[in-house]
Amino acid sequence: MFTTRNSLNTIELEKSLRNITIDGYMSQIMVVLSTGPFLIAFALLLGANNFLIGLIVAIPSLLQVLKIFSIQLVEKKRKRRAITIFSLILYRLSILSIALIPFLFSIKFGLIFLIIFLIIQSVFASIGHTAWASWMHDTIPINQLGAFYSRRMTLSSLVSLFASLLAALFIDYFVLNKLKQQIYGYSVLFFIAFLFGMISIYFISNISEPQMIKPEVEIKFLRTISQPFKDKNYRKLLIFLGVWSFAINLATPFFTVYMLKKLEFTITLVIILTIINQLTIVIFLRIWGRLIDNFSNKSVLNLCCPLYIICIFAWTFTTLPGIYLLTIPLLVIIHVFMGISMSGILLATQNISLKLAPKGKGNPYLAVASALTSLALGISPIIGGIFADYFEASELSWTLNWASPNGSLSFQTLNLQGFDFYFLFAFFIGLISLSLLVKVNEIGEVNRKVIIHELILGMKKTFSGLSFITGIERMAISPKSIIYHPTKSKHKKKGIKSLKNKIK
Repeated sequence: MFTTRNSLNTIELEKSLRNITIDGYMSQIMVVLSTGPFLIAFALLLGANNFLIGLIVAIPSLLQVLKIFSIQLVEKKRKRRAITIFSLILYRLSILSIALIPFLFSIKFGLIFLIIFLIIQSVFASIGHTAWASWMHDTIPINQLGAFYSRRMTLSSLVSLFASLLAALFIDYFVLNKLKQQIYGYSVLFFIAFLFGMISIYFISNISEPQMIKPEVEIKFLRTISQPFKDKNYRKLLIFLGVWSFAINLATPFFTVYMLKKLEFTITLVIILTIINQLTIVIFLRIWGRLIDNFSNKSVLNLCCPLYIICIFAWTFTTLPGIYLLTIPLLVIIHVFMGISMSGILLATQNISLKLAPKGKGNPYLAVASALTSLALGISPIIGGIFADYFEASELSWTLNWASPNGSLSFQTLNLQGFDFYFLFAFFIGLISLSLLVKVNEIGEVNRKVIIHELILGMKKTFSGLSFITGIERMAISPKSIIYHPTKSKHKKKGIKSLKNKIK
């Protein structure tokens, strides 16, 4: 069952890519039902305060640091499929344990066991994802990474959108009918997430595994994990990813808390806004995927990162100081542009970590990148949670006053309270991270004008007729187009080179 192959032939590669794609559907449903708004709302029902919310959000990221130590296990056993399957099964059993909390424990102890089960879940997720990343690094053709991952993420996101909306309506049924058993509704969601997670294991087990490339010289563990830091360019990438991750996760995890507590939105309205965001991500994944393959990851990041931090800053204008006429329209606009930018960021950060890692040494490079990014992602929400109560009692406002003989007029242009300070702080740290991105070198980098031009062309193609729907159907039926048609890609690159010369 866990045999490896020297190399994968065309049939094995096609079958593996299909199973990777289907696993994306199943695992994405599992994730969307057991994390994000549903997990935060579940924790709030158990009585979690701002600090505990920050801790709950931080646990999965902080324990991703274990990926560094997982390298040793992967390098020693060299059976990535076996390690992945074993670890991810235990990950899914932890989700089942969380589903049983309301049935086994009181609210007082429920929160404690929620944290314990999340820690266990995150430990095995860290081990499993380390083996998975190395496995995929050697399985998916390097020149198709952008296109393949954009297709996989597109289809997975579409499936998860429907699942999340149905789940939100299911939870709000308990709320609208004032049922005291609302917390049991979340248990049902987590149990369904567990079932889809186990289905994904079946497809993962049917993915072929190429043999790991053996290093010419046996390298000790500490020397192995130090390799990425000795690579000057990769070290610059690690610094950027760390600062960027800290900036966005200082604010992003609290968007849901902000809407549920301060704006007092229903879980359905929160999920609808999330769906708007995810739909935008789905639409633009294909566009960014093509641009990454034709140009570079850094070129896409140069456009997407500034747009995302502007969206974080825009959250400070959603209340003046409470809900007002433009609150919901502004939130819709913010979620749309966050989706546009995040789709490019997700693909580009994942692919640039793969691309800049030397062939055959992907395991330590990817593990260190993931671990440092996760450390930054974990520290920031804890810092946010610690100071939440202090800032919640603070306020900074800016009011314009007009006085004349006929009367006076006051207009409040800015009002910062509570989480608004985090959003503003995250915005400024995000600006700092942009200066660090400039120092990273990647082959294929082009001027931002070229990317904007190609982005507009991609948007026109996507939104014209039914081309988007047709593309989704083709992707769902067969991944063959990911492997074949090398001639087309060559023509595209020639056309793009001429475009670059014209713009220059």
